[in-house]
Amino acid sequence: MKLIKYISLFLILLTTGIASAQIKFEAKVSKTKLGVNERLRVDFEMNKDGDNFNPPDFENFTVIGGPNTSVSNSWVNGVRSFSKTYSYFLAPKRQGKFSIKQATIEIDGETYKTQVVTVEITSAVERPNDPDNAINVADDNIHLVAEISKTNPYLNEAITVVYKLYVSPNTGVSNWREIDNPKFNDFWSQNIDMKGVKVENGTYKGEDYRFVVLRKTVLYPQKTGKLEIEPLSLDLTVEVPTNRRDIFGGRLMTQVHKTVSAGSNTITVKPLPEEGKPDNFTGAVGKFDFKITTSKTTLNATESLQARVEVSGNGNLKLFQLPKLTLPSSLEVYEPEHAENVNTNLNGMQGNISDSYTIVPQFKGKYPIPNVSFSYFDLETGTYKTMSSGEIIIDVLEGPTNNSNSDNNFASTGAEKQKVVLSTNQFAFIKSDPNLTSIQPSYFFKSTWFWTALFAPLLAIPLAIVFRKKKAERDADVFGNKVRKADKLARKYLSEAKKALGQKEAFYIALEKALHNYLKAKLYIETSDLSKDKIKSLLLEKGVDESSVIEFNSILKNCELARYTPITNVEMQNDYEKAASTISVIDKQMN
Repeated sequence: MKLIKYISLFLILLTTGIASAQIKFEAKVSKTKLGVNERLRVDFEMNKDGDNFNPPDFENFTVIGGPNTSVSNSWVNGVRSFSKTYSYFLAPKRQGKFSIKQATIEIDGETYKTQVVTVEITSAVERPNDPDNAINVADDNIHLVAEISKTNPYLNEAITVVYKLYVSPNTGVSNWREIDNPKFNDFWSQNIDMKGVKVENGTYKGEDYRFVVLRKTVLYPQKTGKLEIEPLSLDLTVEVPTNRRDIFGGRLMTQVHKTVSAGSNTITVKPLPEEGKPDNFTGAVGKFDFKITTSKTTLNATESLQARVEVSGNGNLKLFQLPKLTLPSSLEVYEPEHAENVNTNLNGMQGNISDSYTIVPQFKGKYPIPNVSFSYFDLETGTYKTMSSGEIIIDVLEGPTNNSNSDNNFASTGAEKQKVVLSTNQFAFIKSDPNLTSIQPSYFFKSTWFWTALFAPLLAIPLAIVFRKKKAERDADVFGNKVRKADKLARKYLSEAKKALGQKEAFYIALEKALHNYLKAKLYIETSDLSKDKIKSLLLEKGVDESSVIEFNSILKNCELARYTPITNVEMQNDYEKAASTISVIDKQMN
């Protein structure tokens, strides 16, 4: 008997050990050697389902897809076969040998780890020219281009960089994200605000393409010589046609991930010519006007006036200093207030900059503001231009007489002058409102707040009764509540559709629900009655013109077809804007 017990115990332990040993959790890669321009697929595969899956950090790769989960469950001759896989798609960041570290998972209360996998990343490889390969098709039909307005500008001359993504007519892009942003070292740069992305038709290398402008940037080079414009890189999800077709005969699409780069560009910056450069030149480059104006030319002593030094035009307005005023020492001059009113577009900076001086004369007499000159480099003629303001006389009519002959002494607005921050009131230190307060203490008892707190609850009782009555009437209005609920759902789903832009299926489901609930609220019909003919007849009866009805039905049709056809982000944005505008038009026309 004892022998039988030992044998049974041994068989149980052996069976348990074999069952435990049968659990597998492995890491598999699509290839162990690949070019830096290729993609790597990593599968973490297990033969029994588990919990708390933790992937490695993929520190030397960019994750461009995943995790995608696939499960296989089959029975063969009464034996169950199970497999579950987490798949990732990776883009190498650089060349070298890198390890894909261990992933972990919990199965039956125990933690399992994959083995470390090493892959070698080589320089870019040339892919075989296979027309049926989706990656090759994407490479041949998607291009990111940086268009530079000028490659040999002067120092501080504006140039523009426009990034365009070209897409051939038979492919599409459903999503993109920036992975490398140019930093524009040695340039003053500003991005131009763009409202939305507009699809346009154009040509690329002599062939018809669609394109979108992704970014516009204005650059002002701050160094001479060869300067590099770093590339913009994008990770794209590309819709590529396959040889398979759906039940309607339409070509099915497949998605592939692709990284595109505009490439690095080099420009040669020319120094400004030394010949003819004025002594007062401070770096202004462009086309400018210069003037000095004063708020008044006659006043009394101790009164103030404003002198404004202004440069306006097109050029590097934010990148040079305005000339300083030089005034007689009998005029008290405060530190200038600098102002900029500059817009930046593809032509560069446009607008004006100014320094406003507050001047206070101390004595009676006539005081000149001497002629001030301003120089700039004119890009049109390639020469330096100098402009002068002319002399301005300040006539102080009343005040003490200056007997020190200091009128002939001039003082520039240097560091020895008092620095002040200007406001609309130059003498705000004179207190015109005493703000007197009572010395008698105030008490809460019998105060205004006391009586308000006492009687407010009594006044609230009739308001509560009226509110309750109105609420009961509203709750009893079953038909009205259904209409209001449908209207509320329409607004909710239209908001959800806007949030889901970029996610095709979720976007069109939400948009379709919004349109249906809008019709239920406005036409008082149920979902089961929503046929195109009935919608058309009811809207026409309500006074809506036929073009708006056709537009509304076309949006509903797009919602139905979009689930079976490839749709880009731009097309989704267009459908959303079209739905919102059509609903607005119908609201205005409906009786």
